[in-house]
Amino acid sequence: MASEFTARTAFYQGILRETNVNMPQFLQENSTLSILGQHAVDLHSTGLLLSSGTTEDQRNSSTCGNACLLNNRGTFRQDYGRWTCGCHKLDGSLEQCTQASTGNCNWILLACYSHEQFGEEIYWIPKLHHIHWNGQVVFQSDIHVIFYETPSYGGHHFSLHLWDSSERVKAPLKKPKWVDELHQKQPLVDLDKVILAINSAAAAKIFFERHVAPGRSFAQFSILCMFITFMWQVIAISTASLSTLFYVILQLLHSLLSYGSQSWIYVTSAKIFGSTWIITRIRCCQILYWPIFLQETGLRSLSCVEYAEKAALHKHSIWSSIALDVLLGNFIGLALLYNAESACMWIMKFANDITNKLLRLGCVWLMGVPAGFKLNTELAGVLGMISLNAIQIWSTLWGFVGFLSIYIIKGLAISGILFGMTIPAALIIDILLLSTLHVSSLHWLLSLIYSTQIQALAALWRLFRGRKWNPLRQRLDSYDYTVKQHVVGSLLFPLLLLLLPTTSVFYIFFSIVNTTISLICILIEVIISVIYATPSIKIFLWLVRQRRFPSGIWFEIVSCQSNLIDSSSENLQRNQSGEKSSILVSLLHSNFLSVGELVLPHYVNIFSGVSGSFVVKSIRGVLTGKRVTYRLGTALPSRLPWMFIPYREYWYRCYYSILGCSRT
Repeated sequence: MASEFTARTAFYQGILRETNVNMPQFLQENSTLSILGQHAVDLHSTGLLLSSGTTEDQRNSSTCGNACLLNNRGTFRQDYGRWTCGCHKLDGSLEQCTQASTGNCNWILLACYSHEQFGEEIYWIPKLHHIHWNGQVVFQSDIHVIFYETPSYGGHHFSLHLWDSSERVKAPLKKPKWVDELHQKQPLVDLDKVILAINSAAAAKIFFERHVAPGRSFAQFSILCMFITFMWQVIAISTASLSTLFYVILQLLHSLLSYGSQSWIYVTSAKIFGSTWIITRIRCCQILYWPIFLQETGLRSLSCVEYAEKAALHKHSIWSSIALDVLLGNFIGLALLYNAESACMWIMKFANDITNKLLRLGCVWLMGVPAGFKLNTELAGVLGMISLNAIQIWSTLWGFVGFLSIYIIKGLAISGILFGMTIPAALIIDILLLSTLHVSSLHWLLSLIYSTQIQALAALWRLFRGRKWNPLRQRLDSYDYTVKQHVVGSLLFPLLLLLLPTTSVFYIFFSIVNTTISLICILIEVIISVIYATPSIKIFLWLVRQRRFPSGIWFEIVSCQSNLIDSSSENLQRNQSGEKSSILVSLLHSNFLSVGELVLPHYVNIFSGVSGSFVVKSIRGVLTGKRVTYRLGTALPSRLPWMFIPYREYWYRCYYSILGCSRT
């Protein structure tokens, strides 16, 4: 029996070496599976106790780990006072270690004599029988038994990392000394390594059972399985064919645009429709690259459940983003398409009200006595006539293209149905900026006059103070002006100062209108970024199975009892302090992310490229006469290089990507 057990142990050790190779690299360098001892359900059946220990030098002095059992048969005697338990007969490596001069080899024997029920689960509680520690039989040990559900892909896993690790509470000015000493101490257990080993337990079990029990046959399929396989084939063929059709169309359009990229029409349209061009390029790259992202990432990610989950979320991110965008585009596009005439009439009425009741009446009001302010009549008349003429010219030009508004609305609806909501949203930004070009032009002209007037007044004020601005050193230096310069400054300063209220009133009016247009464009830009940043696949999986998003661990202590084997061994169960050895049993649980904690980091990342002083700079720009920006600079998906592969190869990539999803 002993020789048979020793041979089987050697066989298991060979399997363990091969299993360790398939584990993550970090786990291979710090922790490997090894035979730790024996486990006995009763006195007539035993098995091997496997553990994910530490490195090779530390494994000889380690007696704890993540254990699993390999059923086998064996016997041992209960002579606790001497080394006659028979453990050295069941494993050749242990016998060799006991004969060595160092004797630095450990062996654990656990025995299960009772079972307890925690909830709906029934667990056998192992009790420590004895430990061979450096050649000595030791009974005085406290053990902690932790039960946990084996992580599985698509089920759950464990994670120590929270969704937001930043400190929300302001730290005190001076930390106590014991806090620094606590941070300097090394933890007794590397929890990151332990959690990684637990998440890799399922993969280790798969690799192990491939050698131990490979005899299962799946040659016979039911009719349901054959039907599901046939449906996956149909879905893969249809999706690959449709994607290849889009691929051909996109390649033809790209070739056509590349051929005319140097023409003035291409350059002008790229400047006018800049937002639409950027979003269209992103959407085209997503359509081209979705089968590349959906391809299998290899067996290395499957060695750890946590790695497999992250790889799956990454490879499903593109098509889920496209699906969400197209779903919103169809919802809004169909509604807009069925109500195109009503929407066209409402837009035309709204545009006429803005032009007549806001812009024209506003300019006329500013040419009089606005809010009781006495303005310069001549300057107000000139600025008002320029504004009214620009508004009239632009309204006349848009009147000729008014009949195209119904086709523009239908084009927006169709583009939303085919390509998603983001492309028509970007097109709305460009159309809005194009239709309000007269407002931005008038605002630019008035901001130029206003800023020049402010700069001239500042320079004249420095002249009276005997100061001059040094642009090289960015400071004010003393300067002796001539009498003629003082005379000219005295004549110009009151003139510019008295004309400033008139210029300021017109500038403030058009700044309010232009800022409103900018805010609308920024709002649409944020909506586009939110659509791209929304993790739709994560939200769907969270609704289906929240356990796939762990956030920290906690232990539920269910039992704490004396670890006595029988009354005859009570004297051996006492340690030097006279206390009895005990056993602590706990269940390992996970905390889970809420939907807000899951989505909020993605939305926060939208504004990662936005400067914190954006509002301050905008306000300062309005006060000093600088132009207001129409873009906030929110984060968008990275622009991928254009793909050029044969049509046949692209079809096969799409086909095998869909079939790969059926096997996961």
